[in-house]
Amino acid sequence: MLQRGWNPLGGICSSHSAVELWEPDASSKGPGSSNRILIEEARIPQSAGDTLGMELEAAEPTALLPRTELPSELTDLRPQKRKKGPAPKMLGNELCSVCGDKASGFHYNVLSCEGCKGFFRRSVIKGARYICHSGGHCPMDTYMRRKCQECRLRKCRQAGMREECVLSEEQIRLKKLKRQEEEQAQATSLPPRASSPPQVLPQLSPEQLGMIEKLVAAQQQCNRRSFSDRLRVTPWPMAPDPQSREARQQRFAHFTELAIVSVQEIVDFAKQLPGFLQLSREDQIALLKTSAIEVMLLETSRRYNPGTESITFLKDLSYNREDFAKAGLQVEFINPIFEFSRAMNELQLNDAEFALLIAISIFSADRPNVQDQLQVESLQHTYVEALHAYVSIHHPHDQLMFPRMLMKLVSLRTLSSVHSEQVFALRLQDKKLPPLLSEIWDVNE
Repeated sequence: MLQRGWNPLGGICSSHSAVELWEPDASSKGPGSSNRILIEEARIPQSAGDTLGMELEAAEPTALLPRTELPSELTDLRPQKRKKGPAPKMLGNELCSVCGDKASGFHYNVLSCEGCKGFFRRSVIKGARYICHSGGHCPMDTYMRRKCQECRLRKCRQAGMREECVLSEEQIRLKKLKRQEEEQAQATSLPPRASSPPQVLPQLSPEQLGMIEKLVAAQQQCNRRSFSDRLRVTPWPMAPDPQSREARQQRFAHFTELAIVSVQEIVDFAKQLPGFLQLSREDQIALLKTSAIEVMLLETSRRYNPGTESITFLKDLSYNREDFAKAGLQVEFINPIFEFSRAMNELQLNDAEFALLIAISIFSADRPNVQDQLQVESLQHTYVEALHAYVSIHHPHDQLMFPRMLMKLVSLRTLSSVHSEQVFALRLQDKKLPPLLSEIWDVNE
């Protein structure tokens, strides 16, 4: 009997598969160690119950998007300004007011460590709601902070952390982009001077052309490989009673198996990205774990059919909103998926533009647990420059095309938060995720 679980987008999970996506890291073997590394060929995971068990403790997010123009539809967003005074001088032996770990400074009005700073920021931005399973009175220390998020967030607030001090990453990006658009609009409104040199448009270098060709070829190869898995996906039920237990379980398994196929495709593609395999294995895992859902949503959007308002997987498996609901998704997640897909479809991106956007999403230095942030940021910059040059050549009369594309990555961050809530809702319904998806999305059963 194959063990199958649920996923907000779908995938294959078989206990009889021969190769795992993650395997133990020889450098970290020891009592209680469960870290894993990426192997060369991604396949379906073997056994249920393999989890990473690592906490994603992020520091303050770094820049996601480059400086560029802001789409006109976003020009009315005006984040409030925040005054920031000097932090009190530290002696070097202060402890975190929340968990007792070594403090790194004053964050959100409280002396705290990097872990609690990042936890509070993420919780506020996502509007997270946690549940304590021990009555809401867990003593907070460096061990319990990993076990009970509700009590940790409560302790953050009791210590004096202020939500109004948290300025979301999206607001920061919008503020910068809005200022740059205003500066550009002011510059273009001035009459041209006779002595001004002609504007030089970006050009694709031979290296960039070669890189783009490689990305497109890699995506096509991964898509062909995914299509070959089509026959292994549990069929969509055609039972006389669509509400029967058997039909619900079959739809559940069908979407789960589609998701595993999608994750495998993402891993295969990432390994072919120039620079990815040069990163440490820990950073490879950190980037894939947190970008997987965003890349899945990008791939979903390119399969959107505006005529039928449906999404097609593996070439001929189409689903509308009702089908997504029958598979167990909540309308709070279904509607944003289709709205994002519709908005992406309006951009009419080609294969090269999609491939570059996916690469930019994967190489995000602000992902939790990324160690070599400078290297990841440098790699992302390479792909951003290539996309900018490519868009300038292929959309010479649409100066806002490039920033519109980048702003979709900001929308993906919001969708990722909604996805986390969907996964939590599924757990409340006792719908168990398969090992691979549990590991990718850090679900602690």
